[in-house]
Amino acid sequence: MDMREWRHGDPADASRGQQIAFLVLAGALTALGLWTIKSFLPALVWAAVLAIAIWPLYQRARNRWPPGRHDILIPAGFTAAVALVFVLPLALAGVQLGREAHGLFDWIRTARTSGVPAPDWLAHLPVGGEQATAWWKANLSDPAGSSELLRRLDQGDLFAFSRHMGSQLLHRAVLFAFTLLTLFFLFRDGQALSKQLRRASLRAFGRRGERVSKQMVASVHGTVDGLVLVGLGEGVLLGGVYAVAGVPHPTLLGALTAVAAMIPFGAPLMFGLAALLLVAQGSAVAAIVVLGVGMVVTFVADHFVRPVLIGGATRLPFIWVLFGILGGVEAWGLLGLFVGPAVMAALILLWREATDARSG
Repeated sequence: MDMREWRHGDPADASRGQQIAFLVLAGALTALGLWTIKSFLPALVWAAVLAIAIWPLYQRARNRWPPGRHDILIPAGFTAAVALVFVLPLALAGVQLGREAHGLFDWIRTARTSGVPAPDWLAHLPVGGEQATAWWKANLSDPAGSSELLRRLDQGDLFAFSRHMGSQLLHRAVLFAFTLLTLFFLFRDGQALSKQLRRASLRAFGRRGERVSKQMVASVHGTVDGLVLVGLGEGVLLGGVYAVAGVPHPTLLGALTAVAAMIPFGAPLMFGLAALLLVAQGSAVAAIVVLGVGMVVTFVADHFVRPVLIGGATRLPFIWVLFGILGGVEAWGLLGLFVGPAVMAALILLWREATDARSG
């Protein structure tokens, strides 16, 4: 063997060794980077979901008003619009909840001093009316009983609950602020980032990787249309029904219904609560109407509209969409509404390509 070859080794072996070392280094740095920003990963994913959902509308705006040398105005405008969509309803709900909380504190003080009389409808319940009335009189109608029962609600527990809610709201506000900041940069640099991701996907995974990414993006679009838009539509329709039927605070309850309707089987909880409030007021017929209309609206939305919007965008059977939504919510919380179906869509695409007879 030549002495120079022994000293320097085979260049091909050195090249393979360098590639392996580079892959190990890249994997270690990626893991370190993800661990460093782990607290902000939800904000990054939320920003990506919002950017994907709004990107077609954003592209239309860019085509109509081409950006100048400093592309700031259009991304800032879209980011501000997204912020208003979330902040304005939350602010209105917060004001309403603040008023309700003040009334709740007054009700607690009144109950502790003079008791709370049993409502008339309690005795007319078809099942357990007498027992419920007796319990109410023993614990709430008597000032001594109500004072003991509500003692903690007026002191430490409410303070601890308020402090916990305050810390959670502060955490969510910071997360939302970073989501908006990331969303602005995604809007501004989205086209360049999309080209970079496409090139990296082609180099790492080939054409199949590009097809998987397109499938996941289409799943996010379909999920936004099928969950968010349909949920908002359900909330508007049922909110109008609440107002006509005489449900207390129909606007607030309609907004909560819209949020709950974004999750499959979530809307019945809200219009069921509205029906119970009507029963408590003695309006049994109106409660039946609310239940009937709510069941019809949710049946049409869940069995006809959503399967077309979500499954049609990705050719994904609705049963897998449902598994993706429910499993995603369990695994990742509210973010799983969009991540779960996207993952299932990618898996179904890989399964179809693996079992395609033409690829064999």
